[in-house]
Amino acid sequence: MRILLAILVCVLFAARPAPAQQGAVPSEHAYGAAPAQKLDFYPPSRLGAAAPPLVIFVHGGGWRRGSKQNATGASKIVHLRDAGYAFATIDYRLIPQALIEQQAEDVAAAIDWLIDHAGDLGFDPTRVILMGHSAGAHLSALVGTDPQYLQKVGFAPDRLRGIILLDGASYDVPAQLAGAGRVMRPIYVQAFGSDPARQRALSPIAHVAAPNAPSFLILHVDRDEGQRQSAALASALKASGVKVTLQAFEGRGLRGHVAINRRLGEADYPATVVVDRWLSATLASR
Repeated sequence: MRILLAILVCVLFAARPAPAQQGAVPSEHAYGAAPAQKLDFYPPSRLGAAAPPLVIFVHGGGWRRGSKQNATGASKIVHLRDAGYAFATIDYRLIPQALIEQQAEDVAAAIDWLIDHAGDLGFDPTRVILMGHSAGAHLSALVGTDPQYLQKVGFAPDRLRGIILLDGASYDVPAQLAGAGRVMRPIYVQAFGSDPARQRALSPIAHVAAPNAPSFLILHVDRDEGQRQSAALASALKASGVKVTLQAFEGRGLRGHVAINRRLGEADYPATVVVDRWLSATLASR
């Protein structure tokens, strides 16, 4: 019962719309024909002499819920825009109306649309970061490791500068299912099915051989499955020659899982400075 209540708290947090972005009004764009294939674009708060880099955010929600209008955290958007970044948050088709393979295709299609329209939107298409939380972290990792998704829209994962994963899991789907309890197991089975070959194909850890996005920042809180899965993915990526930063933060269980997304961008939240430093170093390279 305590586990179920914790999950319900997490769902309520994920479903609650983020506060208004301090007067910022994004422009909404369709990157595909389906109703869910839309994104919001925020320019930086102040325009500089050079075109800004772009951070693209993929929301969580267990692959079944959530939208570009929630689970992003107001502080994240305000902080990144004030730091000189453009920011985009995307919708994607949800289970059960879509498969995870189609969700990954949606993420790739949104990236492609944004880069194609970089001139109109006013950001630097050579400096793009993909960020995801929870299920969105899994999708971001999958798009950044399995080249088939970005190849379908005409480019390779290494065109991204890097990927930030916020307390994700399911980087190794068979291992996730093997350790899942009776409450979470049906969620994973609905998402990934029962075919071991498909589960493996949807595991970012199975695709760590090149090509990959060149740099990963993998963050997790004090949550058993997030710790195990994050450490395993980081180790596998490093073994393949990918630059990886892995860091843990305080925050127990599902409350911490929600907090790392909601509080990112707050000046006193420890992950904020880590992300800031990683972004600065990653985008300055090349």
